[in-house]
Formats: sequence, structure tokens, C-alpha cells
Amino acid sequence: MSNETVTLSEQKENKQSYTKQDLTWSLSMFGTAVGAGILFLPIRAGLEGFWPLILIAALVGPMTYFAHRALARFVLSSKRADADITDVVEEHFGKTAGLIITFLYFFAIYPIVLIYGAAITNTIDSFIVNQLGGPEIPRWLLSGALVAMMMGVMILGRRLMLIATELLVYPLVLILIGMSLYLVPHWSMEAMSLSQMPSIGALLMVVYLTIPMLVFSFNHSPAVSSMALAQREEYGENAVAHSDMILKRASFMLLGFVMLFVFSCVLALSPEQLAEAKTQNLPILSYLANEFDNPFISFLGPLVAFLAIFSSFFGHYLGAKEGLAGVIKKSAPTAVANMGEKNFNTALVAFFFLSVWGIAYLNPSVLGMIESLGAPFIAAILFLMPMYAIKKVPAMKKYDGALSNIFIIVMGVLAISSMMTGFF
Repeated sequence: MSNETVTLSEQKENKQSYTKQDLTWSLSMFGTAVGAGILFLPIRAGLEGFWPLILIAALVGPMTYFAHRALARFVLSSKRADADITDVVEEHFGKTAGLIITFLYFFAIYPIVLIYGAAITNTIDSFIVNQLGGPEIPRWLLSGALVAMMMGVMILGRRLMLIATELLVYPLVLILIGMSLYLVPHWSMEAMSLSQMPSIGALLMVVYLTIPMLVFSFNHSPAVSSMALAQREEYGENAVAHSDMILKRASFMLLGFVMLFVFSCVLALSPEQLAEAKTQNLPILSYLANEFDNPFISFLGPLVAFLAIFSSFFGHYLGAKEGLAGVIKKSAPTAVANMGEKNFNTALVAFFFLSVWGIAYLNPSVLGMIESLGAPFIAAILFLMPMYAIKKVPAMKKYDGALSNIFIIVMGVLAISSMMTGFF
């Protein structure tokens, strides 16, 4: 009896322990989220000053954790051990719904890939002209070369890309902290004055309009499916507990590091300067490099922006490519079979290169694309679909009734509805 008790105790301890492999997955979640969104978040969140950030910081942690936790649990609700998110949707809701969700999943990620093309072109162009004092390279040439470089790394090998992405996470964390602390002496205490506090209505409106940016900036859903499957393979029935731990720590990391960075940027710049950064369509670090006459900021700022965009591009490109491949294979399997796998893959690569290059050349508003294209689709997949599954799928019924479910539904609806306000 005592041996049985010890065994059960060991099993419980193993279920709740946080391993080095779990930490690696948490860092992978962090690296997927740290990209263009975080580099533009201070601009959107800080346009009305310091005080809306308090409410934003209180909301974003629970938003991030509960939404991604629900998505991971949805993936793990499948009877198949190797089912990814699109397979799970088809299993629970049927082939037609599976095709629709796969399509939405693609459009939740594809705009992000397009955004990265424009963002990295603007970052490098600003660095060459303002920091290096070089000539302005024709945009069609610069954007084409940068997009080709990013996609070229993918073609060289997926394993090499994953290793490079994981290695970039550590310096990104350190540099984000360093940049945040470096800006502290430049903080304006006037921004924290109670006299600068907006009215309750204005405060809530700022937070409401920032929700799509929060959804986008803290999104690491492209990596959740593979993480959840890895936990099922490693821990079996304990996969849900481990994926919950991984996502909780990833959410804490994002909340701590990212919001420190956002607060530091907003307190170091005026709302007028943030509005100028928005007009110039630049990541916040590139704008800081142009504003501060300091070699540390001038060179490290654009470098961080480049690394963040470069590392996050890989995960989103893989997700978008797999999503589009899934849509085409499910809707036109005969055409794909006639093309052959190699030609089909070449066509996908050509489509992504030409479309990302085209958007990078046209240079639309990055914030506008995030709020009108990226965030609404992400909110539909990440916030609303798992909540619908909790109500409709027997394997998800055990998660019904939690207050966090109501919170996630409200945040998802607000994210989509705030996008609609842009059309009116």
C-alpha cells in the first residue's frame, strides 16, 4: 500500500514539475510572439499617454494565457495523437467546417507575414539612411533582396531555421531588458502626473482600440499546436497540465519583458513623437534610433528590430504556408496530385515571395494592417473557436463554466468589433 502511495505521489510530482524541456518550449512561445507587433505596440498603446497602459497591462496577461491555454486544450481534445489544429477542427466539426477554419487559420497568419515584409524593409531603409549615412536604395530592390533573404533561410533547411530562431530568443530577451532600462533616465515624470489622466470615456476608448494590437502582439498561436502535440507525445494524459505550465510561464515572460519595454518607450517619448513614428511607419526602435543622438540606441535599436522581425517571420511563414497548403489540398486534391508535391511546393514559395515583396514595396500602414487584417482573424481562431468548442464538443465540456471563458469571449468580440470601427 505504501509503495502504491509513493508511486502516486511520484506521478503527481512528475505531472506538476517544470522541466528544462518545458522551459525551452516557453522560450519558443516567447520567440514566436516577439516580432513586429511588439515593436509597434508602444506606438498604438502610448498615443494617449501613460495612464491607459495601466489598464492595458492588467488585461493583457489573462488575455494571453487563457486564450492560448484554451487553444492548446482544444488541440489535445482529439482522439488522434498526431492531429494538428486543422485535423482537430475537422474531427469535431466535419470536413466543411474544417476547410473553413483552415482558411481562417491561414488568414490569421498570412497578414503577419505580409506585415513583416514591409516592417523589415522600413527598418533597414531607415538604418542605412539615418545611421549609416548611406544612399536610399530603390525600394523595389531593397524589399526584394530582404524578402528573398528571409525566405532563403527557410529554403536552406527547416531544422537550421529552428535552431537559429531559438538562439535569437536569448539575446532578444537581454537586449529588450537593456533597452528598457537604458531609457529610464529619459522618462518624463510629467506623463505620470494625475493631471494628465484622460477621462474615463477616453481611457476606455483607448484601451478598446488597443485590444486588436494586444491580440496581435502577444499572439504565439502558430507554435501552440506543435507544442501541445509534443507534450502529448512526452507526457500522455498529463499533456494538458504541462502545456498549461508552459503557456503560463510564457505569458508571464511576455507580460514582464514586453510591458516593461512598452512603459519605458512611452515614458521616454511624448504622444506627439509617437504619432510621428506612426506617420513614418517605423518600428519604435528605429524611431528611437533617429531621435536619440547615442551610438547605443542608434545601432542596437535597429538591430533588435531586425532580429525580432527576422526570428518571428520564420514561425509565421511556416504556419501560413501549411495553412494555405491545407486549404488547397482539401478543396482541390486532384489538382495538387496532378502538379506533384515538388511543383506544388515551388508554387507556394513563389506565391509567398511575390505577395510579400509586393506589400513590402507598396508600404501600407503596418498598424493599419495589424488592426484591420491580422488581429480580427487571430481573435476568431484563438479567442472564439475554442470557446465554441467548449460548448459543443463532448471532450471539451469539462472546461465549461469557468469565468475565464466569459472573459475570453468578451475580449475576442471586442477585438473584432474594434476593427469594424475603422470602416466607419
